[in-house]
Amino acid sequence: MEATQKQDKTTTKPKAETKEMSGAEMVIEALIEQGVDTIFGYPGGAVLPIYDALFQQDKIKHVLVRQEGGALHAAEGYARSTGKVGCALVTSGPGATNAVTGLADALLDSIPLVCITGQVPTFLIGTDAFQEADTIGITRPCTKHNFLVKDQNDLASAMHESFHIARSGRPGPVVIDIPKDIQFAQGKYVSKDEAIMHSHYKPETDPDMKAIEEAVELMANAKCPVFYTGGGIINAGEEASTLLRELVRETGFPITSTLMGLGCYPAKDKQWLGMLGMHGTFEANWAMHDCDVMICIGARFDDRVTGMTSKFSPDSKKIHVDIDASSINKNINIDIPIVADAKKTMEAMLNVWRAKKYKADQKALKSWWDRIEIWRAKNCLAYKMDDKIIKPQYALERLAHYMEQDKRECYVTTEVGQHQMWAAQFLPFNEPNRFMTSGGLGTMGYGLPAAIGVQMAHPDAFVVDVAGEASIQMNIQELATAIQYRLPVKVFILNNEWMGMVRQWQELLHGERYSETYSEALPDFVKLVEAYGGVGLRATCVDELDDVIEEMMNNDRLTVVDVMVAKTENCFPMIPSGKAHNEMILSPDASAFDKSLV
Repeated sequence: MEATQKQDKTTTKPKAETKEMSGAEMVIEALIEQGVDTIFGYPGGAVLPIYDALFQQDKIKHVLVRQEGGALHAAEGYARSTGKVGCALVTSGPGATNAVTGLADALLDSIPLVCITGQVPTFLIGTDAFQEADTIGITRPCTKHNFLVKDQNDLASAMHESFHIARSGRPGPVVIDIPKDIQFAQGKYVSKDEAIMHSHYKPETDPDMKAIEEAVELMANAKCPVFYTGGGIINAGEEASTLLRELVRETGFPITSTLMGLGCYPAKDKQWLGMLGMHGTFEANWAMHDCDVMICIGARFDDRVTGMTSKFSPDSKKIHVDIDASSINKNINIDIPIVADAKKTMEAMLNVWRAKKYKADQKALKSWWDRIEIWRAKNCLAYKMDDKIIKPQYALERLAHYMEQDKRECYVTTEVGQHQMWAAQFLPFNEPNRFMTSGGLGTMGYGLPAAIGVQMAHPDAFVVDVAGEASIQMNIQELATAIQYRLPVKVFILNNEWMGMVRQWQELLHGERYSETYSEALPDFVKLVEAYGGVGLRATCVDELDDVIEEMMNNDRLTVVDVMVAKTENCFPMIPSGKAHNEMILSPDASAFDKSLV
């Protein structure tokens, strides 16, 4: 929507003294006023006025990435690890189109971003000018909202509204496209308190108390309940994760999380069932299938969680808490919908539970936990240890061991593939905002630039990107960014010389026809990172692994560890596409399971 478009209803703040400045200076002033301290970007002709204004200030740190896609992923990592809005600055044409994948990734994973794109001068729009692209048309499907500013006097308000939209309701990416002549033009700057905000965007945050009371009564009468939680809880802030822990402990119910929700509840807690979904644990998926009451908070019933929707949790009553009304009944029919902020909803649930002195049916709950313990005993993440060849699961268990001993805050990003799922399974996350991964879009190349964004936000933390040898190459040029800014990012490559997840599907579902999944020309990752100026390490057998991990963790430089792992190890459990939660493929190393016991 163009910033010049008039709305019927607007909210106008009291007028204050306005300042005259150029459009480029307005951009910087608005960023500073919105509390931005770091922006990721790549310069080009259509944003040179903004870069010139950026050069003349000292409040915002600019991080020069090596490709615009890296800027968006770095902004995602920054946003996901801090809870703030991540910011990127790119030029017109290919700069904007290179940013599209990051925008789509942020939209699906509900990450708050503001991406400023340059555009050709207004009088050239539509003429196929040099480096012109229809940025508004291209980004409309992959953003929460976008603006084309055609009047410099609307620029400041558009900037402030971009941040409001990005962080409010269900977070997401916003693009603000600024023609070059608007950046040069002099106009009136308005502060965020003066800015005109379009009143049609007012997300619902307060829960309907009648729905809350119905939901809590249903919970109190449940025999086989389960909490199903997602990234919406993390997006709602640390207090939401604290309230979730209170609610889970007060009720005594089991809890599971999506990939994006890992860390919202401590993995070390006895009520935690592990991740659910396609590569979730046996106990989490069976509990979801057999429950009679499902309390979904901040998750969206995506296909990687539900499996075949007609077989998904067939006998349960479903409560769905989501700030995005469009997510309700989108994939699964819901019995009690609650469109509201997750934190406010859980606070209301706790208040009603306590005020009405509800207690779970202890006899039924004990019986339910007994069944869950039988599923847990399956030990679905078991793998056969090898005393020479490094199993990827073992490599991550050793990494987890050293991270637990480390006194620093630890943050993990991942690329996409088998290593991503193993990281979710074997690295325990006990706090929110510690795990950054591409969930909905499954973007290879996400992890390294995301780790750079995390490290910029947390300079004293230990930040590691768990990678595969194929996925890391998607944005490997960002090693140069880490070197330039002296960021001690670690890259932990599980190198099996295959596009592992695709190979696994070909083995299990396509008759072992390995079409184009073996990497026959891999670089020497140790030499490669050394060429960039970092540290390269390699582990080829079990006996070398611990020393290499220790060396990685004890240095303060960019480090890439090339861990040569078993080439054909598969990631289990696995729900094949179109199957139900109780139709999982399990590792041959898992314990025997007798269905008659449950």
